[in-house]
Amino acid sequence: MDLSSITNESLIFIHQSWQTQAEVFDHLIDAFVRNDIVTDKEAFLAAVREREAISETGMENGFAIPHGKSTTVSKAAVAIATLDKAMPAGDWPSIDPSNQVELIFLLAIPDAEKGQTHLKILSELSVKLMDPVLVDQLKKARTKTEILQLLSNQNSEMEEVVPMTAKNILAVTACATGIAHTYMAAEALQKAAKEKGITIHVEKQGANGIEDGITPEMIQAADGIIFATDIAPKGKERFKELPYIQTKVAEPLKHGSAMIDRLITTPDGRVKAADDLSSSDASYGPKKASVMSTLMQAVMTGISYMIPILVAAGVMIGISQIGASFFGLSKEIGNAEMATNANQLIVLLHYIGLTGNMTMRFMYPIFTAFMAYSIADRPALASGFIGGAFAAGLHQTLWGVEGGIPSGFFGALILGAVSGYVCKFLNEHVKLHKNLQAMKPMLIIPGLSILAVFFVNYLLVDPVFGGLNGWLQQMVMQYQDSGKVVLSTIIACLTAFDLGGPVNKAAGAVAIGMAADQIFPLTPRVLAIVIPPIGIGLATILDKYIVGRRVFDDNLRVTGRTSLVLGFLAIGEGSIPFALQNPLITIPINMIGASIGAVLAVVLGAVQWYPLPAVWGWPLVENFWAYAVGLIAGVLFIALGNIFIRFYLIKKKEAKKA
Repeated sequence: MDLSSITNESLIFIHQSWQTQAEVFDHLIDAFVRNDIVTDKEAFLAAVREREAISETGMENGFAIPHGKSTTVSKAAVAIATLDKAMPAGDWPSIDPSNQVELIFLLAIPDAEKGQTHLKILSELSVKLMDPVLVDQLKKARTKTEILQLLSNQNSEMEEVVPMTAKNILAVTACATGIAHTYMAAEALQKAAKEKGITIHVEKQGANGIEDGITPEMIQAADGIIFATDIAPKGKERFKELPYIQTKVAEPLKHGSAMIDRLITTPDGRVKAADDLSSSDASYGPKKASVMSTLMQAVMTGISYMIPILVAAGVMIGISQIGASFFGLSKEIGNAEMATNANQLIVLLHYIGLTGNMTMRFMYPIFTAFMAYSIADRPALASGFIGGAFAAGLHQTLWGVEGGIPSGFFGALILGAVSGYVCKFLNEHVKLHKNLQAMKPMLIIPGLSILAVFFVNYLLVDPVFGGLNGWLQQMVMQYQDSGKVVLSTIIACLTAFDLGGPVNKAAGAVAIGMAADQIFPLTPRVLAIVIPPIGIGLATILDKYIVGRRVFDDNLRVTGRTSLVLGFLAIGEGSIPFALQNPLITIPINMIGASIGAVLAVVLGAVQWYPLPAVWGWPLVENFWAYAVGLIAGVLFIALGNIFIRFYLIKKKEAKKA
């Protein structure tokens, strides 16, 4: 694509004095409006700001690529600005924290073209800007015409067919969101390979699916493959027996040449065959991925696939509850009698809510299926899914178990790991005659791994969490006559412990019983439901302002916005991905923050007798000002606690690498 074809001189600004992101957006969007590209400045600015909240658009080497997709955009266009003085590091959030932005490309994309056009322009621009010479020329350009000429020059070097050499390698790149980093990593590897005189073909597994797919002929001729991915790559079994290395997607941006050398000289191992596959196995080479790094990638892969389920379920539940609130029904919309209500809109809202709740129950099966898939690839999907079904308590529903206690996200983590590693073990150790090989991935591995998951759940996971739940119920009952501070602390801690899981429900059952008997109000219970999801959601927004950089990855930033909204609807599950990724940070902070908020509100005199934690229940709170003080205090503790602890861990990790 000739990028000069989607801009013009009236959209180009040379050596401006602007020094804030707000100034840049204001001037460039004004130019879009003057050129009839954007019809509503505020709406498009909101779209750009919304994209900024998802992940950094500052890259490295002084440039940034903000973009917005909106129905107010009439045609795709790019506005360009260079600055007289680079912005201080951190003023424009970037993947490289030291990036000082002085070259900005603002993309305006019609909403109807947000898939194909958006990614095509963004990938093309990302690829071009990997050339430091071009970036330097753009920064120093003295005229608008010069900018247009630089952009119109086709990247002939990248299009040039590299002559075959003694080495011919492949690569797969994939980031969590599948946009900029996927393409930038691909470009970095292509550039490094060209400098070494090595032929490379890179497959991008991005938001639009697989681009530049690797063919069987390429695999046949290849000497090795690089997996630069933050999630489990798709179709890894295609590359059986090829030497490989596995890195994070950002690694090629700084060490592309070294990665190619490593692949050629000391690969991590060889990719296993389709019937003997493990995504992190290196049994043919001297190196193996650590258990911790394998588990972390597995968790992130599971979260990546789980988020759409979580978001969709939350949206449906939210539509149901908000719609029902107009009829004064609120939580009652889920009751069975609503299905026979004379008002068909209420019936519809009832079933929308039920569908949302049903969808939410598949959150753990999807998470554990793809967690196991990341560890042991396709043979682990079946047992991983069943493990998640156990964690969600679906077996108890189907078996007719009364009072069954699902193990929640702790069970999902344990059973996902068990499924993955059992399948990995079976892949490596079950040997069959070549005529019986098909039995292993289709029968032996799924059958034995599901059996293993059943026994682990039956003998360990369910009994442990069932016993824990019973003990916690007894503890709450034991302390129900204690002072209000002690009782509020216990109820809040247990409510925030597992975000809608069995411990949460145990605390809820006791707290609601005490409220029904007018023994103790539900104030700590309802506050502890909403404080964690609102707090963690706020953290994903405030981090860049508090510590000057993002401390959450792309996936969790998207989830954070959802968690924030769901928190006001009293749906705590929005913060579950954060607990899955790092329970040792998330759970203690949630418990402490919920306790602070609950105790403060109760001591100041807030009283809520009704089980209505969502925003529409707030008018029923006595002394709402005290309730609000507790809510704000708990939310801020969780938000700031997450930001500062995660920032400390990032800095500590960076210091070790330095």
